[in-house]
Amino acid sequence: MTDYIGQRRVRVALFGLFTAAGGLMCTSVNAQTAPPFAELFRETQEAPRQVILEADVERAEGLARQARARPNPSIGVMTENIAGQQPYRGFDRAESTLQLNQVIELGGKRSARIAAGEAGVVAARARSRDGRLAYAYDLARAYGAAEIADRRITLAEDEVEEAETDLRAVRALVGAGKEARLRSLQAETEVNSLRASVDTAKAERVGAYARLSALAGQTTPFTTLSEPLLGRFEARSGYGPVDPMQTAPYLAAKAEREAAAHRVIVARRQAVPDVTASVGVRRLEVDKANAIIAGITVPFPLFDRNRGNIAAAQAELRGAEARANATLLELEAEISAAVALNEAADARVAAAEQTLRTADETYRLARIAYESGKSPLIELIAARHGLGLARGVVLDAAAARLDARANLARLQGLTITGEPVQ
Repeated sequence: MTDYIGQRRVRVALFGLFTAAGGLMCTSVNAQTAPPFAELFRETQEAPRQVILEADVERAEGLARQARARPNPSIGVMTENIAGQQPYRGFDRAESTLQLNQVIELGGKRSARIAAGEAGVVAARARSRDGRLAYAYDLARAYGAAEIADRRITLAEDEVEEAETDLRAVRALVGAGKEARLRSLQAETEVNSLRASVDTAKAERVGAYARLSALAGQTTPFTTLSEPLLGRFEARSGYGPVDPMQTAPYLAAKAEREAAAHRVIVARRQAVPDVTASVGVRRLEVDKANAIIAGITVPFPLFDRNRGNIAAAQAELRGAEARANATLLELEAEISAAVALNEAADARVAAAEQTLRTADETYRLARIAYESGKSPLIELIAARHGLGLARGVVLDAAAARLDARANLARLQGLTITGEPVQ
């Protein structure tokens, strides 16, 4: 009995710790180990979600380069007064014109396009940073979920081991005539039920690692973790303040608003007519002479004054302003909630750990009492159930703290391990 209690204390002391070689579960010699979270995040630049964000920035940069382009000139060749009736039957009276046309943009259209393109790049980069922070948050949760899945298997296997030890004790008492055969059957049923929970935990582990691998863009799924993440966090005295106007979501919304404002300017300046200047050379065959021609063409804005595009751009701007204001209000509330949740998560973990110590001692005393014949089997089973629940509460509290830390780090512009995201 003393040896068993000592082993239990060792297991509790080692609860949640993983070896640097890859954790508790190594199912194959070809298993791929996920690197530490900070390294994994740096290595996921080619993950699909990261590539999408980078492509959006490159698209905006391409549009900004295109905004600097000037209208292309056009060249035309035309021959008149040929192949007709006399005296225009041949080419003797032909008039051939070589003409160059160039559109001249007026009203500051090009400068407005350039400014809008640059604002679009700023907005794309702000969206990209916000997206990378969201990705870092999701990756941290997936990494933590994989570790939690490993720990749940350990908890389930510990419960099976404890139930089997209790079963052996029950059988010994039944063999000595101190317990009825019914007690042995009850203990066996309990063991079988707990073994089924181990299989369920293993299936959930497969799903957790598959999600982590997919999020990291890995074609070969991870099967182990090289470093625990849950054990990195300790209770802190303060978690703020976080300026909502410096958070990535608000900066992205603000940049979108600025880009929308520039698009309104572009739409308004598009209503100004452009001038087309023409210059060319005309060959007059009848006189055997060349002459210069020149002209200017100005469209008459009778039907199209770009009013629809101006109205659409103004509506887009109003929407962007409303989204920026709404984002700021939501962030203020989210930051307050995040700080409170982190403080509550620390208190929850501390309470759960105290509950686990109490439950472990309760189970130890219940087992001693049962083996000495001072308490019934039902009290031992209840104590063991209480210990299992307490372990689950500790793990749930650690998972909630990880989620709270990851969300606060996202608002601070950091990964969960403290690296800034640009």
